[in-house]
Formats: sequence, C-alpha cells, structure tokens
Amino acid sequence: MKPSSCDTFVALPPSTEGQRIIFGKNSDRPCDEVQEVVYFPATDYEAGAKVECTYIEIEQATHTYAVVLSKPAWLWGAEMGANEHQVCIGNEAVWGRESANDDEALLGMDLVRLGLERGDTAEKAVDMITELLEKYGQGGSCMEDESGFTYHNSFLISDRKEAWLLETSGKYWAAERVEAGHRNISNEYDITTKIDKEHPEMREYAKNKGWWDGKTPFNFSRVYAFASTGRIEASGGRYCEGKKMLAKSNGHITAETMMDILRDKESDINMEGMFTTTGSMVSVIPTDPALPGVHYFTATPDPERSIFKPFIFVNNIDELKETTSPSYGSDDPVKKKPRFQSKPNRKHELFVKHELVAAIIDSYKDKGKKITDSMRKVEREKMTQMEEILSHGVKETDSLVHLFPGSVKEELAVYSKH
Repeated sequence: MKPSSCDTFVALPPSTEGQRIIFGKNSDRPCDEVQEVVYFPATDYEAGAKVECTYIEIEQATHTYAVVLSKPAWLWGAEMGANEHQVCIGNEAVWGRESANDDEALLGMDLVRLGLERGDTAEKAVDMITELLEKYGQGGSCMEDESGFTYHNSFLISDRKEAWLLETSGKYWAAERVEAGHRNISNEYDITTKIDKEHPEMREYAKNKGWWDGKTPFNFSRVYAFASTGRIEASGGRYCEGKKMLAKSNGHITAETMMDILRDKESDINMEGMFTTTGSMVSVIPTDPALPGVHYFTATPDPERSIFKPFIFVNNIDELKETTSPSYGSDDPVKKKPRFQSKPNRKHELFVKHELVAAIIDSYKDKGKKITDSMRKVEREKMTQMEEILSHGVKETDSLVHLFPGSVKEELAVYSKH
C-alpha cells in the first residue's frame, strides 16, 4: 500500500501572528467512511477499571481529561483532537522496513485518543503513547473491512509552548521536540539525527537487523524507512507542497492560513478519490494560559465545501448530537467476530445534509457558488467572534456551552435556504 493519506501541520512563534500556536490536520480516509466530532467530559475511574479500545481492552487511567475528537465513526480512537489542557494530536500512516502488524492491538488512532485523555502536556502525551505502545503494541485493520490495511504511525503533538514529532515502527520509536517555527508531516518518516527521546533498544534493534552499522551518525528515517528519507526528496509530494505553503506565510501564519492550506486541492492536501479528506481540524492555542484555545472542526468531507466550526472547552458541554453517528453497541459488526461482515449506516445528521448539498455544489455551478459563499460568510462571522475570545478571554462560559452545536445549526440553516 503506497502512502496515500493525511497531512498534519503545526506552527509556533515566531512563524505565527501573535503569541499563538496553530495546529491543523486533514484526515484522509476511504471515501465512504463517516467521520464524527464527539466530546467526552473529564472522568474519574476506580482502580483496576478497564477501557475497551477498538480491538483490545486495556487498563483505564484513574482520571481522563475532557477531549473533543474527530474520529472515524466505526472505531474507538480518533484521527485528531484536543483536550482541555490544549494538547492537540494528529496521526499519520507510515510504512518502513518493519512490516505493519495484522494482529489486533492498539490502532494509532486509539493512541491519539489515549494520549489526549491521559497527557496534560505534549511531552506527557508522548510518554503516555510510547508507554502504551511498548506494553500493548500497535496493529489491526485500519479500515472498516477485511482488507488487512495496516500501518505504523507517526504523531504530531502540540500544547501551549511546544510541539513533538513522534514516529514509530512496531514497538520502537523516536521523538523530536519542536520549540519554534513550523513543521508538517505526511506519510513518511521525517525524524533524522535530532532525537530528543527514544525507545532504549531502538538503535540496537536496527543494528541487529543490519539496517545500521553502529558507527555512522544515527538517522532515524534513513534507518527505519525504506531506502530514502521520503517526501523530503519527492519535490512533487504533499509534504513539500505543505512545507512551501507554510514557508510562504512564515511570520504571519493564522487559522485562516491553515484552513487555506487544508483546502488546497492542487497539492492533493485536500484529497479526492478512493481516499478523500473526510474531516478537517484547525486549532488556535494562545501561549498565554489565561486565554482559551479554539478548536475548529468540519465533521464533513472536503474542507472546501465545509464550514470550520469552533469548539471551546467549558463546563457542562452536552453530547454533540448533530455530529455523533448512530451507535450499535454490541450488535456493531466491528465488535462481532468475524469482524466486518456488514457495514451499518453511520451517517450523522450533519453528514446527511452535507452530502445532499455537496451534490448540488457539484451539479449546479451558480447555485453551488451561492451556497459556498453563504458557508464562508458564516465561517468568517464565527472566526471574528472567536478572535475576541482569543484576545480577551471568556467573560461568560455559559454562552459557549452550545458553541459548536449552535454553529452546526447555522450550517444546517444555510443548507435549508438552498
């Protein structure tokens, strides 16, 4: 399986405008897959409690942080999301010398959610993910079918002060701290000689495999990838295009910059085809801990034809019903063995309406432009409101409890007008 999906971006001061960190990701998945945006409050658990992930059950933490997630509706984990401490995580599929595992273990997407639920800083999220990776391993089908589509994972993780790039190969891993500037990742290993944390046996394993002679400077991507450092040399690839677009706005990167990059079709960052951009996320995190972070999600495919809707962590947030897919519990074909014998309808309310409108946009040029213009107007108005909160803080938290669902309702209202 050739690398064919996902791009994740982070920009830190001084590459951004103001003292803010901007995080962004397109989740590129099978074109018939539904992505939902869901919220889970902080929760305390008794000692010895278990949590059922996509395929396996593991020990639960005694406390999990509140999280907002953009996730394929059929599995437990997430492609991307944030927690109440303003940690953001996105993952990427990577392939290398080590074969990806078909055996059911933790998916990379499970590790995204676990890192957010258990890590109150980016570095702690790295520690949690690697601890769980070493204990339980990674593996299992990453698509809702019996295709055996498996991969290793890389992660881009940010908080209010820094970002971390974490790359894995089986249970082995390396991590690089990013303290300034901008960074993006696609579907290739990207850590070279700057390694700030690593699996204690990672180098010895590579040496025993004959991938490294033990003498030349250790370069993680060169050792663990196939023959090259990957997209950094593939000038036409999404990685290079994303890097160029970030560099073009260096010093002035904003949420709008990130949204424009995620909407770019010429570069294939906004992907169409068998793999398509099924969900998108942009987060704006002020470095000042007194100010809230704002997390924008589409919950629908193709960001060019979607509205980025804001979410802010406050108390008493309810279930995000309009973007939550139907639940089938123990009757879900993913839970029954053999798995994936059928596919239930996982379309949430927003997805259903968006699918109809996307077809109109495709079929009727003038009408499509009017709809898209109306959607952009709603998005700009929301972003103007959020700018006030990002700059001056929250005056009344009660007004933000329904921020995301209210924005979804505004999007649905735009659809119904047309």
